[in-house]
Amino acid sequence: MEKNKTDKDENKKLENSLNENQKMELGVIVNTFGLKGELKIYPYVDYILKVKKVYINNNLMEIERARIQKNIFVIKLKGIDTIEEAENLKNTTVLMDRKDAPELPKGTYYVSDLIGFDVYTDEKKLLGKLDDVLQTGANDVYQVGKILIPVIKDVVKQIDTDNKKIIVHLLKGLI
Repeated sequence: MEKNKTDKDENKKLENSLNENQKMELGVIVNTFGLKGELKIYPYVDYILKVKKVYINNNLMEIERARIQKNIFVIKLKGIDTIEEAENLKNTTVLMDRKDAPELPKGTYYVSDLIGFDVYTDEKKLLGKLDDVLQTGANDVYQVGKILIPVIKDVVKQIDTDNKKIIVHLLKGLI
């Protein structure tokens, strides 16, 4: 019995270690801004202004300053000081360490944490794994294979992060 507990403890340590090494996508560099190496980033998240360090092409880089301009974030990275250096980074994904992501309010989750969860109906039928979360404006939509499930209170009944599963109630005509 004690061995089983130890195995669980070791699995938890391994899982925590993996989470510490995980990276999260923040956005993609879409263009340069000005002549002094600033970059325009199309954001996937809304908290880039709070981030101090990012990974670009597997290199850890420090953000000197950041601001919002319309729906784009403009950042200046330490060591990128010319438009030519910035040009080389266009179309590159910007990542950060998962462990540095801001804490979310209870009941909200990072999309990257939910991808791969098993999705079940409230009648215990497995629909498949969560492939993607589409952001539509009115509400998010879970994509489970070819099934699209609106993320609304009447449909999503439970998100169980410990067991990596989501329970949904399928409204009539939903699938």
